[in-house]
Amino acid sequence: MGVTHKITVVTGGGRGIGAAICTRLAAEGHAVVIGYRSDAARAEAVAEQVRAAGARAITVAGDTADPDDVDRLFDAAAELGPITGLVNNAGIVGPVGRLVDIDVSELPRVYAVNVIGVLLCARRAARELLGRGGAIVNLSSGAATLGSPNEYVHYAGAKAAVDAITIGLAKELGPDGIRVNAVAPGVVWTEIHEDPERPAKLAPQIPLGRAGQPEEVAGAVAWLLSDDASYTTGAILRVAGGR
Repeated sequence: MGVTHKITVVTGGGRGIGAAICTRLAAEGHAVVIGYRSDAARAEAVAEQVRAAGARAITVAGDTADPDDVDRLFDAAAELGPITGLVNNAGIVGPVGRLVDIDVSELPRVYAVNVIGVLLCARRAARELLGRGGAIVNLSSGAATLGSPNEYVHYAGAKAAVDAITIGLAKELGPDGIRVNAVAPGVVWTEIHEDPERPAKLAPQIPLGRAGQPEEVAGAVAWLLSDDASYTTGAILRVAGGR
């Protein structure tokens, strides 16, 4: 593929939906900066897949809820050149169960990663993109509108915040030529589920009759980063099989 003309930072890029996003973007000519929390081997395996597709890749460890780590991520990205986009994918579910029963000590971390992390990364990306334009895609969730009762109301609330951030930033950054959108996946086959069979169990509730694959979410993200979406901002694209 040769020289890439887009350079995209993907947080949480070492596994699941994030890994699928990285490989899809590589196939479409993006150099990829793969942010990950702790599993260096898996992140490097994704980087190798990106390179095999003919694109450049680097991996950067860090916590998106830590401002210093976020700065390190974007400083490292400069090795590839000026970034053109960000995918705010890093996220955690936290405890599963009814709100009255869960361990509240875990709640701050859920909001630190899913909300503060999104804000910190979007803030730094916007600073990088000012004067040049570009695109930010946030990963929301179908939970933001379903509420996820009896499972993780706290997570749903955090993702609803991501929706609000997306809409607000789209209006704030639109005059600067920076598009901000979100993709809201439904039930997808990834490791995020505490019960690995949860996608299969929920399939009967999904109009399309099945859980999604990470690659199907990655395609939506890739489109929002592409020139085909040049007039799309402030959108929350639901990829949830009709649920």
